[in-house]
Amino acid sequence: MRFKIIFFFITISLLFLSCSSSTETGEIIVDPDPVILSNPNILLIIGDDMGKDATPNYPEGIIKPTMPTLQSLISTGITFDNLWSYSVCTPTRASIITGKYGVKSGVLEVGDQISTAETSIQEYIDANTGNEYATAIVGKWHLSNNISDPQTMGIDYYAGLLNGGVQSYTNWNLVENGQSNVSTDYTTTKFTDLAIDWVDNQTKPWFLWLAYNAPHTPFHLAPTNLHTQGNLPTDQASIDANPTPYFLSAVEAMDSEIGRLLNSLTPAEIENTIIIFIGDNGTPGQVVQSPYNRLRAKGSIYQGGVNVPMIISGFGVNRIGERESALIHTADLFATIAKISGISIQEINNSISFYDLLSNSNANQREFVYTEKSDNGISYTIRNSTYKLIKNSDGSEELYNIITDAYETNNLIGTILSNDASANKLALEMEADIIRM
Repeated sequence: MRFKIIFFFITISLLFLSCSSSTETGEIIVDPDPVILSNPNILLIIGDDMGKDATPNYPEGIIKPTMPTLQSLISTGITFDNLWSYSVCTPTRASIITGKYGVKSGVLEVGDQISTAETSIQEYIDANTGNEYATAIVGKWHLSNNISDPQTMGIDYYAGLLNGGVQSYTNWNLVENGQSNVSTDYTTTKFTDLAIDWVDNQTKPWFLWLAYNAPHTPFHLAPTNLHTQGNLPTDQASIDANPTPYFLSAVEAMDSEIGRLLNSLTPAEIENTIIIFIGDNGTPGQVVQSPYNRLRAKGSIYQGGVNVPMIISGFGVNRIGERESALIHTADLFATIAKISGISIQEINNSISFYDLLSNSNANQREFVYTEKSDNGISYTIRNSTYKLIKNSDGSEELYNIITDAYETNNLIGTILSNDASANKLALEMEADIIRM
């Protein structure tokens, strides 16, 4: 599908510091050349535990799922190569909804509870657009255990899975606006049904955050009509022996249901909708593919754990079928989505808008991108265009030239560092210190 471009962009003339200390103070930086938008619909889709190795159009991985819907978005939009998330799902979702790193929001690992005192992206849009948008989250919440928290944080409609996962994709607790009931519908299909119904009822522009729990464990064979993996045996021994095709069936089922959602929109709605697809963290170790491995997948701050897919297509995206190598963090979705909604903002909290990249490949970019994890202390990693530094909670360090050593096989710590490597290591340490103040 090809989306009609119905507005133009103004070139940014002032240079902004990327990931600078100003964002660490909570200062809001207003865009001096605001773009006037016509309130496009915003669709943010999250695949759960879906790394680059499990996503079409990325070189990582050998066995790829069949995803015609995502391939269509890829061919009509931008594939981002350097999006960083957290290594597990809760802090990634917190970074999007608050525009903050975990060290600032207090959400660093699975089980951490988001404070309802935080200003959500939905609240921010409401406050700064005069309530122009209807907002919803459908699917996985996994930010707190309180059934009323989505509404408390300003989300007009919430329906989905409050917890991080399900025991069964066809026997789970569905929460809808404060009420919980058992559902026997396949989660991916049910979330899509709920999303379609909600969109159908909207009379103003909408921002829908559609958070599938697929393809998160338990590995299972998705409904046959939704995937191409075939009639695999469904006993647990078979799944355990080779979980990859089962994992891929869940990915393909998600793609089929995304296609059903997009097909439910009218041509006018499609023309006026921007679609953002991301993975929330790396692929699980049981199904991760080369060049990653089980120890450098989900749960790690190596590339296989935190460098995740993002594809953006639709309204306002006029770079068609292109790749983008800019450094981006999932926290940046806050400022970017705010700007898409018509708010004149460039930076807030730890979030830096990458909106201009949708039109201009030469737009200003972050100089640094950072992420962290909690593991008997805090481990963190930070990179610039060339080098990636890891500071482990046990005090050990790792330094990689991420251009010549993309998958972190040659730790430069313990070798004689070149002047260039030493200077970059110092710059990375200084920036991390600013971020973590």
